[in-house]
Amino acid sequence: MIEERGNKGLHWPLPIHDYWSTPFAESLLLHLDVCSGASIFDIASGHGIPAFYLAEQVGSTGQVLAIDLSERQVENARAIQGALLPWLRFECLDMRALPQELPCFDRITGNLSVMFLRPNRFDAVLGLVGHLNPGGQMVLTFPSLGTFDSLWRRIDREMAVHGLLVERRRLEAYLAERPSAEEGYGWLDKLRLTRIVVTEYPLTVATGPGQAFLHHPLLRGGFLDDAYECFDDQGLADEIMTRVSEDVESFTPLIAQRCVLSGWKP
Repeated sequence: MIEERGNKGLHWPLPIHDYWSTPFAESLLLHLDVCSGASIFDIASGHGIPAFYLAEQVGSTGQVLAIDLSERQVENARAIQGALLPWLRFECLDMRALPQELPCFDRITGNLSVMFLRPNRFDAVLGLVGHLNPGGQMVLTFPSLGTFDSLWRRIDREMAVHGLLVERRRLEAYLAERPSAEEGYGWLDKLRLTRIVVTEYPLTVATGPGQAFLHHPLLRGGFLDDAYECFDDQGLADEIMTRVSEDVESFTPLIAQRCVLSGWKP
C-alpha cells in the first residue's frame, strides 16, 4: 500500500482531487531521490503533475524543464504558473526526438509517460538516458500490462457475441502493444543502468453502470476511446459499449497497475 506523502507547508502540493495523475505521481515520488539544487527534466508533463511539486523541492538553486507534445497542455501549465517558480520552464517538445543541444540533467522524470514513447519505446528511452548526467536517476511511471484487463475481456466477449472478427483483432493488437513491467526492466538493463527498481502498485477505479461508465472522467478520453477506435462504424461501437456499460458488475472492480521504472546512470 502506498503511503501518501504529506503536503504540509507546500505551496504546490500534488492535487488531492486528481484521481489519476496524482496517484501515479505519488508512486514516482516514492522512488525519486530529489534534493535542493538538482536539475530535473520532466517529460509528458501535462498540466504540471508533478512538475510544480518538483520545482518547489529543488528550490531556486535548481531547475526544472517540463515538456509535453501538446501545446494546449503547455499553455495551461504556463497559465497556472504565471510569474511564480521562475526556475521552472514548460516547453512544447517531442520526448521521442529531443534536440541535440538539450543539456543533461541530474534527474529525468516522466509521470504516465511510457505509453507516449511509442512506436519505438526503447529508442526513446535511449534518447532520454543520453540527457542524464552520470550518477543521475531516471524514474518513469505508466499503467502497465494488466491494467483494466477485466474490462478488455468483457468488451472482447461482447464483440465475439456479435461476430466482430475485425474489431476483435484490432482490440487484440492494442492489448498486445501495451508495455509490461518486465519489458521496462529490460530497457533499463540493456542501457546498463544500475540499481534498477521496477515496482507495480494496484489502483482501484470505481464506476457505476450506464452513462456513469461511458462518460467516466478517468476512462473516457483515454482507455474507452481506445476501445471505440477498434470500430469503423461508430454506431456499432455505441451499441457494443452500451451493452458493456450495463454489465459493470461483471468486470468491476477495475484495477490499474501503477508501474514505476527507476534506474541510475553509472
